Amino acid sequence: QVELQESGGGSVEPGGSLRLSCAVSGDLGERPCLGWFRQAPGKEREGVAYHNWGILTSYRDSVKGRFAVSQDSDKSTVDLQITNVQPEDSGMYYCAAITGFTSSWYCSISSRKTSDFRNWGQGTRVTVAS
Repeated sequence: QVELQESGGGSVEPGGSLRLSCAVSGDLGERPCLGWFRQAPGKEREGVAYHNWGILTSYRDSVKGRFAVSQDSDKSTVDLQITNVQPEDSGMYYCAAITGFTSSWYCSISSRKTSDFRNWGQGTRVTVAS
């Protein structure tokens, strides 16, 4: 059974940085698509970065240059590094997975919708405030 668990959320001032981690376990398949999402109060959940398992990461335009995904060598964690955080970055952050064998084309912000991701963590909250 696939399990995902986010951690690393907290409060940060604008311009600061934060690193979120997604611990993964279970059989995700040969090349899963691992997505990072966020949801602000009153807004729909949106994908911010989709990682095609060590090959390529696709980012939402609004976070390009500030968000970066990395994966540990043992593939047990996928981190989201957030720099120069902005108030609009506040919200609950989730990691989610599409298991199996995917491609960089398939695992892209423009190609996938939120409902395509079947396995979800519980989320970790990020609060950006002065």
